[in-house]
Amino acid sequence: MTTLDFFFDPISPYAALAFERLPQVLAGRSVAVRYLPVFLGAVLKAHGTKGPAELPHKRDWLYRHVLWLGQRLEVPLELPALHPFNPLPLLRLLWATAEPGHTPNCWAVETVFHHVWRGGLDAADPTRVQQLVESLAPQQDPASDTVKAALREATDAAVARGVFGVPTIAVGDQLFWGLDALDMVAARIDGDPWFDGPDWGRAGTVLAQAR
Repeated sequence: MTTLDFFFDPISPYAALAFERLPQVLAGRSVAVRYLPVFLGAVLKAHGTKGPAELPHKRDWLYRHVLWLGQRLEVPLELPALHPFNPLPLLRLLWATAEPGHTPNCWAVETVFHHVWRGGLDAADPTRVQQLVESLAPQQDPASDTVKAALREATDAAVARGVFGVPTIAVGDQLFWGLDALDMVAARIDGDPWFDGPDWGRAGTVLAQAR
């Protein structure tokens, strides 16, 4: 059985779409998925980059693109009332649903994604977040130092592995970024020899022009 690490932040609509499509991509394959919530803001900061929603024209395109992708993939995705928003309460809640040393399960991840990307409401509204907490009934206190540390350690470990955005799927030491990389993930699981050939490594040897 192949184990995949699915790095995500519920603030990302592409992560939400990838989560919805992943079962179709993995159907018929012997695969286990570990869901790893990470704080995208910290990932971007570690690499010195901005999120797409921080750039006005790119932000507009992102929303149009994900709405088009949602209808094309038959995923009922709706934009939240406010975006971007502070995802930390949701990320900590996800880690709180798991026992210490374990990762959140698929149902908890799905519930949080639906909270954000269905209904068109404010994902950070305190009343809604409290209702989400009651629905998920976390095993740990989301505000505890243990949970905060779990999120921080997961984020730091993701950066150390080379994660620079979400969604990212890790298959062994190979990383696949973005919704459009899911077909590559399937090919990698199926043993496509390309992933053991020279091109994978060659991509990292191309020199950039000096400025």
